[in-house]
Amino acid sequence: MSKEKFEESVRNILQIIGEDPNREGLIKTPERVFKAFEFMTKGYKQNPQEILNEALFTSSNDEMVLIKDIEFYSMCEHHLLPIIGRAHVAYIPNGKVVGLSKIPRMVEVFARRLQIQEQLTEQIADAITEVIEPKGVGVVIQARHMCMEMRGVEKVNSVTTTSALRGMFRQRDTRSEFLNFINSHNGAKY
Repeated sequence: MSKEKFEESVRNILQIIGEDPNREGLIKTPERVFKAFEFMTKGYKQNPQEILNEALFTSSNDEMVLIKDIEFYSMCEHHLLPIIGRAHVAYIPNGKVVGLSKIPRMVEVFARRLQIQEQLTEQIADAITEVIEPKGVGVVIQARHMCMEMRGVEKVNSVTTTSALRGMFRQRDTRSEFLNFINSHNGAKY
């Protein structure tokens, strides 16, 4: 990403909306916006498969592993406005488990890219399926979209839920168990 080109674009946007990019409060805004976007899109420079492979271990466990309420922040690819949510990720091992901290790190990698929620949900499920090769994977994401709340329909506190189910999670019993775990003692509020 060309820092100079990016900052010039921000100065142009400020002028187009009627601001003076040379006024005191805005002089450093182009640089600040560049740094913010560099951080908020750092997922493009990270490989989720490498993160998962860093902590892959042989295990005889064949019961569901669930990490609930993984908080994430992303940006809508249509409006460049925030998506604020929580991911619930589960898998049933098939001879391998991954270090628990790697699942939230992998969610972060995909969230730190321009996204739509449906795609984010699928990417997480597919990465786990590809690397860990479990018997099944379940991912549910619940999120608020500022493109819905700040503009457009202006529906504050609307929560969108998406899911991606692979392998055993497509079976009714496993899917029900997963969803019951997510909904039980879910203290996370937006």
